[in-house]
Amino acid sequence: MAILSVENVNKRFGGLKALDNVNLQIDAGTVHAIIGPNGAGKSTLLNCFVGRLEPDTGSVMFDGSSLLGIQPHQINQLGVSRVFQTPEIFGNLSLLENVMIPAFAKRDGSFTMNAWMSVSSESDLRDMAMDMLADVGLEAKSADIAGQLSRGDKRRLELAMCLVQQPKLLLLDEPTAGMARADTNNTIDLMKRIAERGVTMVVIEHDMHVVFSLADKISVLAQGTVIVEDLPENIKGDPRVQEAYLGGAHL
Repeated sequence: MAILSVENVNKRFGGLKALDNVNLQIDAGTVHAIIGPNGAGKSTLLNCFVGRLEPDTGSVMFDGSSLLGIQPHQINQLGVSRVFQTPEIFGNLSLLENVMIPAFAKRDGSFTMNAWMSVSSESDLRDMAMDMLADVGLEAKSADIAGQLSRGDKRRLELAMCLVQQPKLLLLDEPTAGMARADTNNTIDLMKRIAERGVTMVVIEHDMHVVFSLADKISVLAQGTVIVEDLPENIKGDPRVQEAYLGGAHL
C-alpha cells in the first residue's frame, strides 16, 4: 500500500519546467531510491514533499492526507522527517541537546530556544535522546559539541534527530555526499537497520553503491519527469537509464 502518492505534479521556475507531470507511488515499509543526473528535479520533488515548495499543479498525498498548503513543521508532525544534503544540526550544542530538541518538538508541536532551560531538565526526553544516540553509535560522544564532529558522525547525529521523532516516512537527500568510503559503508549499515524497523525511506543519491545496497525500487528522473521505475536489478541494464543518467555508460 502506498504511503506517499504523487500524481501529475508540475513545477516551473520562470521558463524552466523543473517537474513535468511526475507520478510516483512510495510503498509503505520500503526503501525507494530516486536517481538522475544533476538538474533532473530530484531535490525540487523532495521539497514538494515537505512543504518547502508548492507544486503548480498535481497532488501529493501522505498516508491518505494532502500535503499541499501545509507548512513544513506541520508535515513533520504528520510523520515526515528529512535528512538534508548538508547535515542541519545545532553546531554549538551537545549531541544530547541536538536530539532532545526534535524530541520535544514532536511531543509538544513546536520548539523555541527560549524553552531550552525547562526542556533540558526533562528526564524522559533525555532518556529517549540517549537511547537514540546509542542506536546510531554516538552514545559515548553525547556531551561533545556537535559542530566538532566528522561529517559521518554529523550525518549519524542528524539521523538520530529524525528518528527520535518516530517518523513514518524518512526522506534522505544525498545522505552520503562528501563521505569517505568507510563512512559511506557505515551509513549504509545504519540505514539498513532503520529499514528493518519498517520505516519507509525515500533516498536521493548519486552513489550507485549506496542505491543498489539499499533500494527495493528505483525511480529515474530526467528533465523533470520519471522515465522509468523498476526493481534495482532491472534498472542496471535499462538502456533508457544508461542514456539519460550516464550518457550510455553502464551503471
